[in-house]
Amino acid sequence: MEVTPNHTQTVTGWAAMDEGSGKVEPFIFKRRENGVDDVTIKVQYCGMCHTDLHFIQNDWGITMYPVVPGHEITGVVTKVGANVSGFEVGDRVGVGCISASCLDCEHCRRSEENYCDKVTLTYNGVFWDGTVTYGGYSSVLVADKRFVVRIPDNLPLDAAAPLLCAGITVYSPMKRHGMLRSGGSLGVVGLGGLGHVAVKFGKAFGLRVAVISTSPAKEREARERLKADDFIVSTNQKQMQAMTRSLDYIIDTVSAKHSLGPILELLKVNGKLVLVAAPDQPVELPSFPLIFGKRTVSGSMTGGLKETQEMLDLCGEHNITCDIELVSTDRINEALARMARNDVRYRFVINIGGNSSKL
Repeated sequence: MEVTPNHTQTVTGWAAMDEGSGKVEPFIFKRRENGVDDVTIKVQYCGMCHTDLHFIQNDWGITMYPVVPGHEITGVVTKVGANVSGFEVGDRVGVGCISASCLDCEHCRRSEENYCDKVTLTYNGVFWDGTVTYGGYSSVLVADKRFVVRIPDNLPLDAAAPLLCAGITVYSPMKRHGMLRSGGSLGVVGLGGLGHVAVKFGKAFGLRVAVISTSPAKEREARERLKADDFIVSTNQKQMQAMTRSLDYIIDTVSAKHSLGPILELLKVNGKLVLVAAPDQPVELPSFPLIFGKRTVSGSMTGGLKETQEMLDLCGEHNITCDIELVSTDRINEALARMARNDVRYRFVINIGGNSSKL
């Protein structure tokens, strides 16, 4: 890749250098200087998404090493370009999964930049200037103004960071499929980083929420901590049968191979199931539960910038944040190892330059 002359800003980060190690290490690299359309951000916190692990290990065969992961980034503005309005030095801001798009296709014009054919990821993408993008496991980020969002003042920057991926990933389909109307019933499959935010959104918007899990041990935290109304062990046929045709909507957040058949039976006639996780093997989709229940199965990925800001503003109104475990930069690899075995409640966030959770 051609490196442009303005990449003269020295930045500290943490990168995976090859696919063999499965780990990150300290990495010094160059970012571009703040341009007329740019916002420079002192990174304070960065959430750790399971996608980071996939890129570090090259699970999808597309990693460009060295890779600096991180797309759940919060921090404070230190510079703004001459063409930037709406952001000032000192503002609390965030950057999610996207750092660029064509800005002119039908998807970009509808503020659905995430579906643009030329979308550039915040890391392991190719930016407009031809350089490879490096993510939020770093001390400084330079971002185009169109891909920066404002963090509401009442939300702590550490617990808000995962909203930029996990939050918008569940909010976008909830909005699109009409799940935010009070009085409906929502099933959330899987109680992890995505699932626990979906439960919080459902409760905030007045839905009756059922958590569907393979782990009976999660019932107490689902009911007491997250205020779920029902808890269904998906391997318990009696519990599953008791909830047949009881739910209007289901959000499936499970990234392991599984069958959708039993889950679909929980939906009412005309019910909707949305897949927001990406199992590495095809899920099983039997036809009878679809046909005999006139049910719909769809998918969704992250969201556009307008929708992301809308989601954050609603989180500010309802005081919704993620349940996190804060880790120091010298314990990133330990957190990655724990994340690989799903040992986290519910999201790791790296303390890169923050002073406290009250920032």
